[in-house]
Amino acid sequence: MAEQENREQEKNGQQREEVSEELLKMGSTVTEEGIECLTVIGQIEGHYILGDNQKATKYEHLIPLLVSLEQKSEVRGVLIVLNTMGGDVEAGLALAEMIASMKKPTVSLVLGGGHSIGVPLAVAAKRSFIVPSATMTLHPVRISGVVIGAPQTYRYFRDMQERIVDFICRNSQVQKDKLNELMMRPDELSTDIGTIVDGREAVALGLIDEVGGLDRALEALKQMASR
Repeated sequence: MAEQENREQEKNGQQREEVSEELLKMGSTVTEEGIECLTVIGQIEGHYILGDNQKATKYEHLIPLLVSLEQKSEVRGVLIVLNTMGGDVEAGLALAEMIASMKKPTVSLVLGGGHSIGVPLAVAAKRSFIVPSATMTLHPVRISGVVIGAPQTYRYFRDMQERIVDFICRNSQVQKDKLNELMMRPDELSTDIGTIVDGREAVALGLIDEVGGLDRALEALKQMASR
């Protein structure tokens, strides 16, 4: 009897170590109820490596992880927690498309901020939540560094902007005309064009489904997973 208890304690200890290691590596873990918590924090890193002093979410880590979660039978639902300033446009949109195409129940929760390309990530889940104090920045596609001043460059920006707007509108209740208007406002941001909305404004616009925190997000995800 004592030997069996020792084995169980060793097993539980090993599981806790595996969970801790997974949290350190990927910022994700599976709860006892089969709910995977996935975090998107800092800046979304794409084709170029960010500096060591910057918090980053690496898309090459999340893509295979999302594929794995979709296939794992023990995972009943995925909670995506966002506090991101945005980042690489193509990488962020690729992750958003992956999340939107999952059959597993998905719920997003915006804490702090879901800015820039974080907006498509927030609306990609089957149900989305945002806390009242969180904010979301809506602005057109931007790029830093050297830009070739040719018609093809501006057409690329326009087409990428259209793809982002189309994705947001397909996966939320926001109206396209209103979204474009907010993105192009010249009087909201001090050094850029665009708009910052808080949690309640995001829900009123139809960007996010509901104002709520961790309790509401988990409750909704468990209900979806039990169907």
